[in-house]
Amino acid sequence: MIELFYSPTPNGRKVSIMLEETKIKYKITSINLGKEEQFKPEFLKINPYGKIPAIIDHEKDLVLIESGAILIYLARKSNQFLPKENEIRIFEWLMFQISNVGPTLGQLHHFSHFNPGKSLYSEERFYKGALKVYAALNNQLKKNNYIAGKEYSIADIALFPWIARHDWHMPDRIDLRNSYEFLVNWYERVGSRSAVIKGYDCLKKGDKIPKI
Repeated sequence: MIELFYSPTPNGRKVSIMLEETKIKYKITSINLGKEEQFKPEFLKINPYGKIPAIIDHEKDLVLIESGAILIYLARKSNQFLPKENEIRIFEWLMFQISNVGPTLGQLHHFSHFNPGKSLYSEERFYKGALKVYAALNNQLKKNNYIAGKEYSIADIALFPWIARHDWHMPDRIDLRNSYEFLVNWYERVGSRSAVIKGYDCLKKGDKIPKI
């Protein structure tokens, strides 16, 4: 049994989608970020940095933090979505998500969605960064149906919840539908998977995957 410490953020949804895809048995311990439950002593024992997601594999008495590490662990535990013959390419695009997509789009959320007008320099900086991220992904997806090749992998699972926040990415200035055809096709392909739909709404609150 995997216990997932979760909030419905892009990083949290990476893991819930992966658990649905692999059909590994799991339960959710919900962490309310608005109430700062991530900083309570009982959670800090699990992740001293106070971030979700985190998991406990109760079969192995293993605690694991960091969404990328969790995806790799679950892929190896289930022997799914990380084929050995394409492992390096999958790691390449997983690291691209962790190093570029998440930080860039996350900062765009912070400045343009939650704090508009407080730092126009920062809004413009991360808007331009988002354009670079989208262009890189779109160019990669011209070549293949999935981000790391012909097969769906943990790199796609890591990326999808961040693109699902597209309505927070200055939609008045970034026209995904008409500017990034291959990325949009990929988003709709991945978003139609039943496990992705279930994992996106793992709290069963009726959360729908946003359409582009």
